[in-house]
Amino acid sequence: MCEFNVILDGEKIYQDVIYAKDEKNTITVKTILGESKKFDNCKIVEVDVNNAKLVLEKL
Repeated sequence: MCEFNVILDGEKIYQDVIYAKDEKNTITVKTILGESKKFDNCKIVEVDVNNAKLVLEKL
């Protein structure tokens, strides 16, 4: 399975993410352990499977 690191402003801010959903400028992610976290006023700008990264950008 591929777990992503969440990157915002060039920094890793969350890890082990297996799910991401964009809901009206709020990104919800879930980890392999079922923990969830929301990032408000963000959008997904890149999903890189080879490097296991999910890049967010503030709106």
